Amino acid sequence: MEGPEPVGGVATELAGTTPLPMARRLTDIVLALAGLAVAAPVLVAIAAAVRLRDGAPVIYPARRVGHHGREFHLFKFRTMVRAGGSSVTIWADPRVTPLGRRLRRLKLDELPQLFNVLRGEMSIVGPRPEDPSYVALYTDEQRRVLSVKPGITGVAALEYADEESLLRGEDWEATYRLTIMPAKLQLELDYLARRSARTDAGLILRTAAVVAGHLVPRR
Repeated sequence: MEGPEPVGGVATELAGTTPLPMARRLTDIVLALAGLAVAAPVLVAIAAAVRLRDGAPVIYPARRVGHHGREFHLFKFRTMVRAGGSSVTIWADPRVTPLGRRLRRLKLDELPQLFNVLRGEMSIVGPRPEDPSYVALYTDEQRRVLSVKPGITGVAALEYADEESLLRGEDWEATYRLTIMPAKLQLELDYLARRSARTDAGLILRTAAVVAGHLVPRR
């Protein structure tokens, strides 16, 4: 698939991080199709709810940087009242709608990214794709995360599942740029150095457990 020119000229892939790429791609397709089949009623219900409560558009195509630095549109259910502003969502962000806040808490706004997986732009497991403006700040070492496809879930996504709660006050962007983003990238680089089909499966199970934990009512 043709796309925009790579951002910053990403170097070659990490050695050992993409064994059996065809097998990984086949696994992604099977899991994405299975996920869409199971979640189809939920997708329809969320789309209808967003359309009725917040109007069009239902899907928000966010610009992100993917494999080898190529930009693509990441699909999400729209959770904000308007476009524009930073791509990073902060604590009590006024742009987030009441429905959008619930979808974000349950991670259900990410479901349309299964279509990104089918299109070959993402994998089920991998580093979360970043906005081009922040990728431009990556060091050469940090750019190595772009040597693999970005994922719907990953080690940093789980570790920073409540990232918004850390971004408060007027200096939130400095906190993200100087502290959170480097920490997330280091987690991904460490993970890629030991990545295997088994560790990917473990992350998928952990993600399912986190989502299930949010869905089950607490006393």
